[in-house]
Amino acid sequence: MRHQKKFNHLGRKSAHRKAMLSNMAASLIIHKRIHTTVAKAKALRIFVEPLITKSKEDTTHSRRTVFSYLQSKEAVTELFREISKKIMDRPGGYTRILKTGNRFGDNAEMCLIELVDYNEAMLSVKDDGKVKATRRRRSGGKKKEGEDTVSKVAEKAVVEPKAKHTAEVVQKPAEVVTPEVQEEAAEEKPEV
Repeated sequence: MRHQKKFNHLGRKSAHRKAMLSNMAASLIIHKRIHTTVAKAKALRIFVEPLITKSKEDTTHSRRTVFSYLQSKEAVTELFREISKKIMDRPGGYTRILKTGNRFGDNAEMCLIELVDYNEAMLSVKDDGKVKATRRRRSGGKKKEGEDTVSKVAEKAVVEPKAKHTAEVVQKPAEVVTPEVQEEAAEEKPEV
């Protein structure tokens, strides 16, 4: 019986799986972001997050423990020198998985797994405090100077009554006639 044995074997023998996770963890630490399948990313997250937590305490023992998993001096140096300073106040959750769609050949779910404190785009949005709301309606473009003055003259010149009973209608300039005005004029004319 295999009770309480939940981790994903990823279709590999244990030595192959450990070597693959070690290489992926070293690549993630050095490059800060890697592109892989969702299943491997979830297994990598379980593998690498305890190592990142271990890097908060910079002692010879913790360095040797992390090196026994990673087998890469460059990755261990990067982890203890750079990454541990950035994640010092974070209590956990050092990685983020962003799904990117399916792979063309076998339709496997693909994703990016990245270190949370190294995504500059998301950090800049977080630092602003406010997320810009997207505009849902298009507004009219800015009016040119000539159009603005013509429309003001046309509005004033539509109807100017001279006396109480008679009103003189001033025609609009030809440039300002809109389709709505043309429809109104067509409705006023009797059809023969």
